[in-house]
Amino acid sequence: MNLENVPEEESLDPADWQLMRSLGHRMIDDIMTYLETVRTRPVWQPIPEKIKAYFKQPLPVEPQGTEQAYQDFLEYVLPHPMGNIHPRFWGWVIGTGTPLGMLAEMLAAGMNPNVGGADHVANYVEAQVLDWCKEMLGYPAEASGLLVSGGSMANLVGLTVARNSKAEFDLRTHGVHAAPRKMTLYGSQETHSSVQKAIELLGLGSNAFRQIPVNSDFKIDISGLETAILEDRQEGYQPICIIGNAGTVNTGAIDDLDRLADICQREGLWFHVDGAFGALAVLSSELRPLLVGMERADSLAFDLHKWMYMPYEVGCALVRQEDDHRSTFSLTPDYLTHSDRGLAGGSIWFSDYGIQLSRGFRALKVWMSMKEHGAQKYGRLIQQNIDQARYLASQVEDMSELQLLAPVPLNIVCFRFVADDLDDESLNDLNKELLIALQESGVAAPSYTVIDGKYALRVAITNHRSKREDFEILVREVIRLGKKMMHSGQP
Repeated sequence: MNLENVPEEESLDPADWQLMRSLGHRMIDDIMTYLETVRTRPVWQPIPEKIKAYFKQPLPVEPQGTEQAYQDFLEYVLPHPMGNIHPRFWGWVIGTGTPLGMLAEMLAAGMNPNVGGADHVANYVEAQVLDWCKEMLGYPAEASGLLVSGGSMANLVGLTVARNSKAEFDLRTHGVHAAPRKMTLYGSQETHSSVQKAIELLGLGSNAFRQIPVNSDFKIDISGLETAILEDRQEGYQPICIIGNAGTVNTGAIDDLDRLADICQREGLWFHVDGAFGALAVLSSELRPLLVGMERADSLAFDLHKWMYMPYEVGCALVRQEDDHRSTFSLTPDYLTHSDRGLAGGSIWFSDYGIQLSRGFRALKVWMSMKEHGAQKYGRLIQQNIDQARYLASQVEDMSELQLLAPVPLNIVCFRFVADDLDDESLNDLNKELLIALQESGVAAPSYTVIDGKYALRVAITNHRSKREDFEILVREVIRLGKKMMHSGQP
């Protein structure tokens, strides 16, 4: 072979490792300072139009270099975050991350394994993390599990196993259209939208999801649930699953999980628990009794990037029966045949338990973080967030200008600014504008929901950096902005 005209072989490794090492040290120093000083900056600020315009540049064809790439990050990316690492971010249910978790992500990317299978150490790390999760949540040691992107995917995994396990035929071969009876699933009206999305993706249709009314504590109405199941059976449907909520996203309500487990056992139904953030409340000895029955679930979904403060993204799906889990997803063509020896050996193939064959090393940040802090500290931080929610609720109840709109069983506080001379429609408009003003000011970032027709400022506390003084600032600022809008005639 004539090699005279063959171009020199290239690599994406740096030509000068020392320069790259120096840049890496600068990056770590810069981002550590960024985290250390987060309290001194606004929570969130609108992104200037010139910054948005920058991201419409065409594809870079020629190299711009590592230094330029990093400078552009510092100028255009780093100053405009979502804000969830800030101690006064309480929007939706979004966690904060930690410095070691961040560094673990770097280490995981450096190793860059595919944690779909084969005999390498990343699989064993994930297996240990799953064992730890089962131990924390009181789940059977022999249960199956999988780390996933978050609660939405964990719900999809659990409900897929539920559908396939409860189907009266070979669903994987023949598809849902061959079902002899239409399958139905049950959960409260407060159930997260990811459950409905999962049911739709499973080909069952949103009409298959029976959304049961809730009581005054926003928990599923047990009597209404039992009536719905009975009526569906009488009309020829096949009930297959009840979804219990371990902390609803609107108010943090926890369904009576033990009674739901009893109903599932009596009726032969699959019991799935969506514990996106609330499942981890079991780490608090005070809160653990609220979750009795969760350990009886056939499948359980929760996030570690919420109330365990891990960097995004990492959620977890646990399934009581390993055979059910594996038979739902396992598919092994010739090119993925497992071996007794060599790289394709080993007993851990996570690709047999989910839809992903390509899987990142999510487990490392969890493994290192749990070693760093220990389960007891996470329990104390969760309890601290609960105590902060109670403190905020007491502050709201002490102020005539504010109104608490829902009970506070966990870490979510829903309230609004009120004025005697405004009706609910006007108060809704005022509180919508107040929330935007609060966010745009950079002082705090709650989110919102609607409780019994009333627009609520919604504070969901999954933040290890928050202090009581932050909630005092929030209360003062809500009252100040509300009065300012009232006096100016806004909105």
